[in-house]
Amino acid sequence: MMLEIRDVKKSFGGLTVLDGISLDVEKGDVVAILGPSGSGKTTFLRCLNYLETADSGSLVFDGEKFDLHSTGKKDIARMRRKTAFVFQNYNLFLNKTVLQNVTLGLTSGMGMDKKKAEAVALEMLEKVGMADKLQNYPNQLSGGQQQRVAIARAMATSPEIIYFDEPTSALDPELIGEVLAVMRKLAEDGMTMLVVTHEMDFARNVSNKVMFMEGGKVVETAPSKQFFENPSEVRVKEFIRKIQNQ
Repeated sequence: MMLEIRDVKKSFGGLTVLDGISLDVEKGDVVAILGPSGSGKTTFLRCLNYLETADSGSLVFDGEKFDLHSTGKKDIARMRRKTAFVFQNYNLFLNKTVLQNVTLGLTSGMGMDKKKAEAVALEMLEKVGMADKLQNYPNQLSGGQQQRVAIARAMATSPEIIYFDEPTSALDPELIGEVLAVMRKLAEDGMTMLVVTHEMDFARNVSNKVMFMEGGKVVETAPSKQFFENPSEVRVKEFIRKIQNQ
């Protein structure tokens, strides 16, 4: 097992956002995390990468256990070197070019020399179809192009797993397909991914596992084919019926 997530809990004030979330992830899994708005999906993902501090819970990553509430800075940094996070609003540096956005984490975060970092960045930008925009700034790009740069930046550090937080939610409908195509290729290449998404075609056809959340709890986790064709929970059956009728 690559990643074992156990009993993650998180509250904001008196509101319980995560109420004991657990999930097992094998190497190469593409896990689609589904559920209505406010179900805790994004908070769960952020807790896994210490962008939020969970109230309790743990994860075992490659056999090493991390406490999600009280891990030290060095251990967090070491764990993050194995992961990457793609945000729904891209989080690119607006004052840096496409090339600089991708190389920065390699030179500053990993101590890679500039020439090698630029070679890695170019390779990743070619993979996402953005090698012709190296000297452009984010405000010169469409949303879909910015998100592809963000994915290239995530890939450049050679992570073992990439967390995607609704990567297409900020995009115009005609731009969604270009980002999903990049993600589909990543899946085909064997990248392990946890993807919070509302894109049902992606969840059905690209992911191999679905976790459905509501009210801060896991309602059902199942292989994607079973989830969409023969779910066991009444709430999931209702969800499937609604999306099929849209």
